[in-house]
Amino acid sequence: MAIKNIFAELEARKADIENLSIDALLDEMAANDDLLLVDLREIQERVDLGTIPGSTHVPRGMLEFWASPASPYYRDYFQEERRTIVFCAGGGRSVLAVLALRDMGFKDVAHVEAGFRGWKEAGHPIEDAAATSRWVRRES
Repeated sequence: MAIKNIFAELEARKADIENLSIDALLDEMAANDDLLLVDLREIQERVDLGTIPGSTHVPRGMLEFWASPASPYYRDYFQEERRTIVFCAGGGRSVLAVLALRDMGFKDVAHVEAGFRGWKEAGHPIEDAAATSRWVRRES
C-alpha cells in the first residue's frame, strides 16, 4: 500500500471539520470571553515568531495528554463543552488536532485554516511570547 499524501488527506478531512477564516476568528475572539485559543506550534516557533494574543500554548505532541482528565498531564482549561479553537503555522497540524479532540469527546472545536501565518500576513497584532517564556532565542 502506498503512503498517503498528507496534504491531500488534510484537504479531504477539512470537509469534516469547522474551518475558520482570520475574520471569523476575530469575530469569535471579540464575542466570547471564555474562548480557548490553542497554539499548537512547537515552543521554538512561538518564541521565535510570537503568537496570537491571548492564546494558550499546547504543543501538538501533548494535546491529547493535556486534554484528557484521566491523564497526569491534564490541564483544566480543557473542558468538554468549551469553545476551543486551535491553530498552527499554516493549518495542517490544526486539522489533525480538531479531529483528535472531537474523537476524545470535545463538542465545540474548530481550527484556523490560514494558521498563524495567515494571522501575521493580515497584519494583526503579534504577542511577543519570548518576553514571558523561560525559553530563549539563540542567535545563529
